[in-house]
Amino acid sequence: MTDRVTLADRIEDLLPQTQCTKCGYDGCRPYAQAVARGEAGYNQCPPGGAQGIARLAALLGQPVIPLNPVNGEERPRPLAVIDETLCIGCTLCMQACPVDAIVGAPKLMHTVVAELCTGCDLCVPPCPVDCIDMKPVTGERTGWDAWSPAQAEAARLRHDRRTARLERERRAAEARAAARRAEAAAGSKAPGMTAPEDDEAARKRAIIQAALERARQKKEALAAQGVAPKNVANVSPDVQAQIDAADARRERLDTSNTPPGQASDHAPDPDEH
Repeated sequence: MTDRVTLADRIEDLLPQTQCTKCGYDGCRPYAQAVARGEAGYNQCPPGGAQGIARLAALLGQPVIPLNPVNGEERPRPLAVIDETLCIGCTLCMQACPVDAIVGAPKLMHTVVAELCTGCDLCVPPCPVDCIDMKPVTGERTGWDAWSPAQAEAARLRHDRRTARLERERRAAEARAAARRAEAAAGSKAPGMTAPEDDEAARKRAIIQAALERARQKKEALAAQGVAPKNVANVSPDVQAQIDAADARRERLDTSNTPPGQASDHAPDPDEH
């Protein structure tokens, strides 16, 4: 019998590595593992399309079946394009991009590196001013006719590097938070004094909060003009979960009246992004 870990590796090698989560999993690797365990169908990857299903069916010794419509539809590969006149530099799209294809900084205009974009759509829902469009760039070509093994491998490498970086940043943020709690518990800081890192954290929170307030005002202005949000039809449960998580982060960042040292232990550290 084929070893399950090896089978998961072989399945992952046949996936396009767009990391779009349309399959119902957090990325291509978790989906491959689920298929190998028999917990997911091999017809749940819209970017791979019919060709991808045929490749997986051949590997698994199963019949070729249609793409599950619950996971989306096969389409020409899109490219995320940011309207620079509307971008407010909130960084939410950067946080959502699974392959670090968006560059920018807080309060500054962001842009998409076209060569790196996998067309995953994940940057669209979190944008508070709806300034991101997904534009088809492969004509009528879909699936593996619109993508290549080299592009897939490059996307996988960027995704793995990003995942490793986020894990390092998470651990560093937890270590800083633990150190601050220990310092506060020891009473080492004089009354009314704050450490430089606390001052910097407060400054970053203020910058983020100001950007989110500008986003809210622009969104209300667009709504008053009858301009509806774009690219949010048929949002998958996983993408909706990302939107909910972003909303929760925004709520937790609304701490302008809370001293830095009294923030919830579960609130994100500003240095984390």
